[in-house]
Amino acid sequence: MNSQEDFVAALLDPERDCPAQLTTWNGSDPAARFAVYRNNVLSSLIDALAASFPVVQQLVGEDFFRAMAALYVRQSPPRTCILADYGAGLPEFIEAFAPASSLPYLADVARLELLRIRAYHAADAAPLAADVLAKALASPDSLASLLLQLHPSCNLLESAFAVVSLWAAHQGALALAEVDPYQAQCALVLRNGLEVEVLGIRPGDALFLQTLQQGLPLGHAAQRALALDAGFDLGACLTYLLRAGAITHCAYDKQRPLP
Repeated sequence: MNSQEDFVAALLDPERDCPAQLTTWNGSDPAARFAVYRNNVLSSLIDALAASFPVVQQLVGEDFFRAMAALYVRQSPPRTCILADYGAGLPEFIEAFAPASSLPYLADVARLELLRIRAYHAADAAPLAADVLAKALASPDSLASLLLQLHPSCNLLESAFAVVSLWAAHQGALALAEVDPYQAQCALVLRNGLEVEVLGIRPGDALFLQTLQQGLPLGHAAQRALALDAGFDLGACLTYLLRAGAITHCAYDKQRPLP
């Protein structure tokens, strides 16, 4: 192990001694100075996780969260200098973290918060004008082959838990006491303008969107959605997506774009 690797390893492992190569300009104890630096680095990374996962922290309390986050930081230090990307492995860490086992929905709440971060940093794209889609939908012979492109920020989370309601409760939109966390929910996360939205959708709507994201046409997506959810309403779903700014482009196919 070279001196740089030794320094990094000691920085995140409190059981390691201060690297022997360290010296100070004024002759003070390097171990004492290194301990301060180690603490500052750990605290800064925990703060970054707390900023990215505020609802997770609220659900478990600050003390529990910071203790859990400290273990995660030591196990999974950042790989880049972009702290907005840090914490991608936290949901899986939570799932395996025995002290959090009494909150089985916690990992999915963390996944939802990760999707919000990704949506915030996703590329910009102008939403499709409603009249453009209306014109495309007015051609029933070509409707089944219509391709819809979704906004780059669109992401889906299908959970066995009430992640949308838990999120809303921690934004003050619902009373937490009224939320049954064990109610399965599907979440659509996207950025509408400058705001990242978390929207609850039906399972059929979620499958419809997943199929569109796979590059398959509207007809195929609608058939799959109806097979899963007899209550799927294509018109209502498209209206909902347009209002949310989730559709950015439509074409019949790659060879024949819309007029």
